[in-house]
Amino acid sequence: MNKLVLIFLLIFIISCQKDPQEVNDEELITTLIYNLKSTSGNDEVVMTFSDPDGNGGNAPVKTTSGFLQAGKMYIGSLTLLNESLNPIKDLTLEIKDEGLDHQFFFTVSNELSGKLSIKYADADSENNPIGLQTQVSSTLVGTGQINIVLRHEPNKKAQGVSDGLITNAGGDTDIDVSFGIEVK
Repeated sequence: MNKLVLIFLLIFIISCQKDPQEVNDEELITTLIYNLKSTSGNDEVVMTFSDPDGNGGNAPVKTTSGFLQAGKMYIGSLTLLNESLNPIKDLTLEIKDEGLDHQFFFTVSNELSGKLSIKYADADSENNPIGLQTQVSSTLVGTGQINIVLRHEPNKKAQGVSDGLITNAGGDTDIDVSFGIEVK
């Protein structure tokens, strides 16, 4: 009788276990490129962060080509790569496809507050922002910083998150980069 109870107990325990959930491993991002193209002309600014050997080792390299012109609108697009692999892996489409689990946050330093604004121009399947595509408006002359953060599994329903406020987002930071920028 004890064997029969043990068998039923074992069957009950096994049947109550949850199915294992698929784990979405975070990818190594070694390169971030933020390309800003003017909507009225050939003006283009490219900000690049590159750390091909990942954390540790050689220091990352950050560059900003050119400056933004005051009074102009720019279309921004982000590209993310893992250059530690051969061939290099473009992670941009993967982030877009997993848009429900990703959101970029853009912050301008106090020196550029009110002079430069960044708005989302793309959304996930639930109409929440991702940030691979943006609209950037430069209104007044100034110099400062743009900070770009990618969060993995943020709470997109939290207060202010859909407006780009990172404070209540939660989740894990995949990359956090600041660039110097000038508006002339």
